[in-house]
Amino acid sequence: MSGSPIRVLVVDDSAVVRGLLARAIESDTRLQLVGTAMHGEAALGSLRRTPADVVVLDVEMPVMDGLTALQRIQQEYPQVRVIMASALTSEGAETTLRALSLGAAGCIAKPTSSSVSDSIAHLTKELLPLIHALGRSDRLQSSVASLTSASPRSARLKKEPQQSFSAVVIGTSTGGPQALRKVLCDLPKDFPLPIFIVQHMPALFTPMLAKHIQMDTGRPSQEAVHFQTIKPGHTYVAPGDYHMELERREGSVRTLLTQAAPEHYCRPSVNPLFRTAAEIYRQSLLAVILTGMGEDGKEGSADVVRTGGWLIAQDEASSVVWGMPGAVVRAGLAQEVLPLDQVGPRILHTCLELAR
Repeated sequence: MSGSPIRVLVVDDSAVVRGLLARAIESDTRLQLVGTAMHGEAALGSLRRTPADVVVLDVEMPVMDGLTALQRIQQEYPQVRVIMASALTSEGAETTLRALSLGAAGCIAKPTSSSVSDSIAHLTKELLPLIHALGRSDRLQSSVASLTSASPRSARLKKEPQQSFSAVVIGTSTGGPQALRKVLCDLPKDFPLPIFIVQHMPALFTPMLAKHIQMDTGRPSQEAVHFQTIKPGHTYVAPGDYHMELERREGSVRTLLTQAAPEHYCRPSVNPLFRTAAEIYRQSLLAVILTGMGEDGKEGSADVVRTGGWLIAQDEASSVVWGMPGAVVRAGLAQEVLPLDQVGPRILHTCLELAR
């Protein structure tokens, strides 16, 4: 891996926000701020002059807005990763969700504190690890992909599960909205099993994610609510800032929402969902770990395997960040390691065709 710093371009129409972003980035010697711009058109001009690895892009800007700029960057500079910076408003969250489904690698909430030091601390905690994960993932991609393809675990792709399934659980983070859209749209509209999703997102974003999933798939989808009885063919998204667990009560399965301590610094965390689903569904549970930074879901995946369930992990080459799926693969937990475009068809095959 090269020791050169990760090059970052900041794009925001607010001079104050540009300044805060710039100060946070310049506080890390492993990052290099290569420029700032106040709208999308200026950002494209900057990229033509000075290469960047990561662009931090405002959602709402004059001249050329964030969505238009994102699509232009993807067309002209496909190797550049884009992080959307969103105001915590319903309109900002809706636009950010669209950007994530179009291929933005991640998102952060703009700082809301009037304190400069608090704003810098927020960005240092939320933005800088994401820049490092995205910048590093491109540099490690080829070497990790070769390791993955050479691993004995790849032989497991030829193994078929011996059981039928009753539920699907999915955990994901960075790059998740686009990955979820691909996987869920590859399932038929009448897919009969309940699907439970943990996507690391702020509370304002998760109901919109559920709405987008329903629009994209044509299947009932919603942000989960407390003590909700599970229905076949429905999709349930964990609310932001709440863990989603499952329990069996009087012959039916229902959701439990809690604000227990974060796991892996996340709430919702993948672990509580996987852990409780494994105890209920046991060998009839199909679990999927998609792209995401960190290792959330590793312990819950171990519970899925321990109770006889089946675990699929997205491969490194197709992941925006191979943190979460990489953790379960390295732990030897994944029965299958698949590129993203094979995950949906594989779910369909294992849940329906093998059950016939």
